[in-house]
Amino acid sequence: MELWVFITFAAAAIQTVRLMLQKRLKGAGLSTGGATFSRFLFAAPLAIGLAAVLTWDTGLPEMSPTFWIWALAGGLMQILGTFCTVALFSERNFGVGIAFTKTETVQVVVFSMIFLGEAVAPLGLAAILLGMAGVVLLSLPPKGLRGGLFNKAMALGLLAGAGFGLSAIGYRAAAVTLGDMHFVARATVTLAAVTSLQTIVMTLWLRVREPGQLTLVAQSWKATAPVGLTGMLGSLGWFTAFTLQNAAYVRALGQVELVFGFIASVLFFRERVTARELAGAILLMVSLPILILSA
Repeated sequence: MELWVFITFAAAAIQTVRLMLQKRLKGAGLSTGGATFSRFLFAAPLAIGLAAVLTWDTGLPEMSPTFWIWALAGGLMQILGTFCTVALFSERNFGVGIAFTKTETVQVVVFSMIFLGEAVAPLGLAAILLGMAGVVLLSLPPKGLRGGLFNKAMALGLLAGAGFGLSAIGYRAAAVTLGDMHFVARATVTLAAVTSLQTIVMTLWLRVREPGQLTLVAQSWKATAPVGLTGMLGSLGWFTAFTLQNAAYVRALGQVELVFGFIASVLFFRERVTARELAGAILLMVSLPILILSA
């Protein structure tokens, strides 16, 4: 099995842990913006330190204006995706909240073709569509279609999926501009640049729009620092996978996070999972080995 597959599984597992920690932050008095900010604040210095270590002998690569444009675009889209995901947890249970964000998979296929010229093989597209069928089952509100398919949770989920999908394209595009560096170094330098930009943007946003949240995040560092650590490790996994494989395949395989999310939903948050949601998760799991074979 290829290296990118193992890295993607690890990134999905770590991201699930990070989302669990972030969900708890909403219950600790932080706003959606504050909980989102914690994702980047403590990740940035860790990523910068790791990048410095990995490039100590070779020095930093040339980071062209194109690199910074893609990095900023990807970073802003990830902020949007994270913001919508945190807000989504107030609408539906943890597992279903993650399920909504997985609409990004099909969106990444489209974005990859438009922005990067990277197509997906027919078998891979079939696997992605099968997985999306599972996501649709998971995304229906508790009363099914009678509850209304197009609701606030669906809107937040689609926005989150679009944000994460576009961020994946931005990160892959930025990383490939760094040339022939070792793939881990390329991923780490990109991550350091992106998290630094995100921290600056979110600091300015909270300072203007949500006074007091910066202080609250700092005061809650024992709860927020683990979010930053797991966020950095998860992002490093995603970034590394993006340097090795088409972003559409990486994000599609990353749907395994949905299974991790349902396990967390039942075991840690004691939330009920319906038969329809379970059927959706099974469809999704069936699509994963097909996707790996196609890639």
